[in-house]
Amino acid sequence: MTNLPMIRITDSIECSKLILGSMMLKEENMEHASEIMDAYAALGGNCIDTAHVYGVSCSRAVGLWMREKNNRQDIVIIGKGAHPYGSPRMTREFMEQDLLDTFERMQTDYVDIFMLHRDDPEKSVGYILESMNALLENGYCRSLGVSNWTVARIQEANEYATSHGLVPLSCNSPNLSLAKPNEARWEGCVSVYADDLKWHERSQLPLLSWSSQAGGFFTGRYDRDNGDPEIRRVYYSEANWERYRKAEVLAEEKGASTNDIALAYVLSQPFPVCALIGPNSAEELHSSARALSVQLSPAEAAWLDQA
Repeated sequence: MTNLPMIRITDSIECSKLILGSMMLKEENMEHASEIMDAYAALGGNCIDTAHVYGVSCSRAVGLWMREKNNRQDIVIIGKGAHPYGSPRMTREFMEQDLLDTFERMQTDYVDIFMLHRDDPEKSVGYILESMNALLENGYCRSLGVSNWTVARIQEANEYATSHGLVPLSCNSPNLSLAKPNEARWEGCVSVYADDLKWHERSQLPLLSWSSQAGGFFTGRYDRDNGDPEIRRVYYSEANWERYRKAEVLAEEKGASTNDIALAYVLSQPFPVCALIGPNSAEELHSSARALSVQLSPAEAAWLDQA
């Protein structure tokens, strides 16, 4: 595979269906970080997920790599801000400060997609959309999105934007995976289920899924009696083990791995969807990319999801 397929976020922004996460990239190990980003770019990948809460080192690694390659104009940068850090920070001032910090770390002066990392139901969608649009008007970003919002709040926000002449939200970044979480992996996180997926199908709003591979649940490194405590807490259930069994069946039929099947499930939705991945090596990156060659019919995807 030489070119990752793309989806359209706005009229002027397209991003590859596999989005590279940045949490595992560190300025202190630029050789390793560059190897992964080089491999991603060689596949035709063009979108890197960053966030203020991820810390200084990974943002600086992305910035140093873009400066070395002189490719900032070719890379779609997702920047996330206003994470609560234990207390509400959903204000225009915190949004702007988080972006300015990101610019300094990454040696840039804009992000392509600015997302709010969490929701704050105490703040009206009107205040939030007006604040985000101000950032857009200042040239700090090229489009707007949210992470870990319910589809009800997104719909409310975009209806407000339409009725008030504002730029609406262009994408949603919740958790979507074949393995359904027993509980939120991190506080304030949102996963999507059947009704949410139907809403996305109706609206065709692009979905950028984090933890799309369920923390490695489908890689075969875990079994019912062993595993990382967090993965056990979030994903161990009889329903998910049944999904794993079905993934094994389809993997055998299609000459793929169970992890390929799980990622193909995410990418086979009937609306624009991307998967955020966090490979720790070029080999893991290429393993994830192989899932793009696995085709699942709607019936197969529905069968996998039933437990």
